[in-house]
Amino acid sequence: MQYGITLPGRGPLATPDNMATIAQKAEELGFDSIALGDHILVPKSIDSDYPYTETGEFPGSASGQAMEQITALAFMAGATQKIRLATSVLIVPHRNPLVAAKALATLDVLSGGRLIVGVGVGWCREEFEAVGCEPFDERGAVTDEYIRAFKELRTSDDPTFEGKYVSFSDIWFLPKPEQKPHPPFWVGGESRPAIRRAATLCDGWYPIGNNPAFPVGTPEALQDSMGRLRRTAERAGRNPDEIQIIYRSHDYRITGTDTSDDRRRFVGGSDQIAGDIREYEEMGVSYLVLDIARLSADGNLEETLGHLEDFTTQVAAKV
Repeated sequence: MQYGITLPGRGPLATPDNMATIAQKAEELGFDSIALGDHILVPKSIDSDYPYTETGEFPGSASGQAMEQITALAFMAGATQKIRLATSVLIVPHRNPLVAAKALATLDVLSGGRLIVGVGVGWCREEFEAVGCEPFDERGAVTDEYIRAFKELRTSDDPTFEGKYVSFSDIWFLPKPEQKPHPPFWVGGESRPAIRRAATLCDGWYPIGNNPAFPVGTPEALQDSMGRLRRTAERAGRNPDEIQIIYRSHDYRITGTDTSDDRRRFVGGSDQIAGDIREYEEMGVSYLVLDIARLSADGNLEETLGHLEDFTTQVAAKV
């Protein structure tokens, strides 16, 4: 099992020094990746439902903060040496695809080939309207086309593309990314379109366990969706074993004592959580991403660093 953590993009921990310190500590402890979310802006009034809370309320509404994702990851690249850098996830329709592809390729080159491109379609209609990108209701089709354009730009010596939303020809697109043929694409999302996108276009499926509309928070539910992924990949002529399964948990927490059998996975005593990881690994999950920075309610840096150490010494060491 490989392990990643999400970095804070808002709140008291979201300062250059704090973010760099967390990233460096994660690297020192042997974590495989750090990840950062993506909002270009936060609308003051949001009627759209956020997918990962029961109420549909977006947790970032109150602060209004949102660092630009690719810029922040470039800063993290300079602060670290070997840990991988993940967009978690890039809202693909928000940026001109050639500009986004250039920024991501540059980041992969400057980081020495450490980029992971998590991709998603977005959920906030108000943000789409403020950014002025392609229509919100077409975001799935836009995302699929932009991903195809990204691949053409990154792999072809004479990139040419003709689509509904983007077209280009007779251009140089250099330098190419360090990773060949391109950095891996992970598809965030739990819906059937997200699973189809992962199965047909990308290198990994990256669900979160907290989506009430498309629940994958139990091993049984996740296994069902993984089966759908396999069948869809096979119908598309792909080997499903080549599609990585990355699971992200908002819930991770060591309680100090074992809890009841009906607990949420990745919450409980360290032995229980280590058992959860072994269970998911046996199912075919090969990467676990944890929101460890959320564990410090008041944004205490030393407490957050302690949680990183606790996972490494109390949980990962037992897997």
